[in-house]
Amino acid sequence: MSFILYGLAVSEGIAIGRARLASSATLKITRVEIGARRVEKEIARFDDALARTRKELMAIKASQSDSITDIGAFIDLHLMLLSDRELTEAPKQIIRERLCNAEWALSIQGENLVRQFEQIDDVYLRERGGDVRQVIERIIRKLSRRASRSASRSGKDETQIVVAHDISPADIMSIKDRDFAAFVTDVGGATSHTAILARSMTIPAIVGLRNASELIRDMETLIVDGTRGALIVNPDPAILKEYQSRKEQFERDQSKLKLLKTARATTLDRIKINLLANIKDTDDIQPVLESGAEGIGLFRSEFIFLGRENNLPTENEQFEAYRKVVEAMDKRPVTIRTFDLGNDKNLTPDDDHGNRKRNPALGLRSIRRSLNDLSTFHAQLRAILRVSALGRVRLLIPMLSHTHQIEQTLAAIGQAKASLREEKTAFDENIPIGAMIEVPASALSIGLFLKRFDFLSIGTNDLIQYTLAVDRSDEQVSTLYNPLHPAVLALIARTLRCAEKACIPVSICGELAGDPALTRLLLGMGLRQFSMHPAQIPMVKQKIKQSDISKLVPAVQRLLRTEDPSKIMKRLERLNR
Repeated sequence: MSFILYGLAVSEGIAIGRARLASSATLKITRVEIGARRVEKEIARFDDALARTRKELMAIKASQSDSITDIGAFIDLHLMLLSDRELTEAPKQIIRERLCNAEWALSIQGENLVRQFEQIDDVYLRERGGDVRQVIERIIRKLSRRASRSASRSGKDETQIVVAHDISPADIMSIKDRDFAAFVTDVGGATSHTAILARSMTIPAIVGLRNASELIRDMETLIVDGTRGALIVNPDPAILKEYQSRKEQFERDQSKLKLLKTARATTLDRIKINLLANIKDTDDIQPVLESGAEGIGLFRSEFIFLGRENNLPTENEQFEAYRKVVEAMDKRPVTIRTFDLGNDKNLTPDDDHGNRKRNPALGLRSIRRSLNDLSTFHAQLRAILRVSALGRVRLLIPMLSHTHQIEQTLAAIGQAKASLREEKTAFDENIPIGAMIEVPASALSIGLFLKRFDFLSIGTNDLIQYTLAVDRSDEQVSTLYNPLHPAVLALIARTLRCAEKACIPVSICGELAGDPALTRLLLGMGLRQFSMHPAQIPMVKQKIKQSDISKLVPAVQRLLRTEDPSKIMKRLERLNR
């Protein structure tokens, strides 16, 4: 029987192949009561499972292909979780107190940890709860001595499409040498590891399909439309033929895009546009260099802090991480954002009085947290300032919304500079300092920022979330997350217009910047600097080279005066013809 499932398209392209069911992300755990005499043996069994899991992951990492850089980073994260006392010691305490088997104790502690991750505002960090689940599953498999089912039965002449509830980086490594063409999973979001790895490997992927792994049987024919988010199961011959043609055309188009790597991003009316890349760590540098990006528009420094709640990276550790990026970019600009963390792992869902924290997105995150922990902030500022002596470094501050925050932040930067001067440590005295515009209050009081900062960066992901009061990771309201909402467009347009009048450079580093369907809209609004995932640069560059801004501006002005969503879509379609 043929049917279609729809999910979130996270890596574009078309794949046609046979379904290969991977292991389930959840295991049924039964509580087994044990006697007091058996406690130490149960703890020893748990330690043995931890050791074997760690050894397995290290072996998988050692066999990693250099062409899939993100996988190593995720396996490192899993290894780091295996060293976290919350995962390695807390279950032992549960075994001792509740006299239960190791599997049950680990699953109980795992649920506690995942709930804590769910309180984190940052979408990427929140989705790392999935990594916790995967590490726990791998340990439990060692405890029960069960092997995971994987897509390993494929013949050499068959193209396989991995179908899973969720799939871990280590599982991807175990099948990477086989002819798999796409991933589809029941869970996940745009920043889940499956999505990131698929984009890194440039293969189609659809996540958030909910129950695909239950509805699809092994060896069924699948079509993955990674552009539309459609998974077609057992397509009829006519549909199969149509998609084979689409697939061939897509591959031809991708080959042409590669030729644009060294081409300048210039419009038909000869206006130069700057295309920069977003990165999270040093592993992202090679894709940036291969994409033809002109620099780093956003270095998300929080990933250096991930998993280090009880052992924060030192100033020197941070300096070394930043140095590798700056030196690799070889005099091209590198914008380092101070860490943008929300309520992370050591901030539990409950406060000291047992009251559940609500709306973590509105709580102690980003610059608010930095100003609440000045010693950590001071160390990071010093590390960024020190590396500014080695290249074209820019310092970016996230989520500012109040005058007193601006003043406190600039004062903290001044103190960091003073401490380096006193030590006679080199740094760029004129390092450009920028602010992110990602809450409506910032966009509406843009004058405060234009007077105090050298450049601005619009974080559209948060700006949309806060403007529309929509958590895009919440499936119940995610359909309300609309980048083309008139209020969102008005805030972006206002920011661009005011910055242009003040001669202050402004970029967009959110998802909007990398969407080629919105490139002409943003050009017509006045955007001249885009920052995005490296894989998106060729498509956006192609769109830029096919655009005439002199013709776009009046059309975009008409679109911005439109409040009817359906009319906005129609005008956008005309804009892209």
